[in-house]
Amino acid sequence: MDNLAERLRSDAERIDVTISPEMDNRIRASLTGIKPDAPRPPVRILRRFSWRWASSATGVAAALAVIVLINLRAPEPMPAMTEPAYTPFAMPSVALRAQTAVLTSPLEQEFEDLQSDLRKAEESLRRDLDTIF
Repeated sequence: MDNLAERLRSDAERIDVTISPEMDNRIRASLTGIKPDAPRPPVRILRRFSWRWASSATGVAAALAVIVLINLRAPEPMPAMTEPAYTPFAMPSVALRAQTAVLTSPLEQEFEDLQSDLRKAEESLRRDLDTIF
């Protein structure tokens, strides 16, 4: 790092820059010639008449007029009902013949098969453990 810093310093000392008086005067003039803009009052923008608002207001007024006319109209009289509107539905009776299912014997057989499989697995595990140890 010290070597790099020394090289940078030596390079900086070798740089020779001169500014011509003309360039110096131009830079000074551009820096001093800048003045901030004075704040101006906000300009009020006048909008022209929008037909969109007029058509919206007309549409709302027309919709309200239709709603009022429909609600003020007298309802049509309902005819008196002399017979029921539906026919009652009668559920047909079905004779049910149910018998209980006997499921205990297959479950008992399955249980015995599982026990025998567990015994075989236990014996195989004991043989393997005796062989290893």
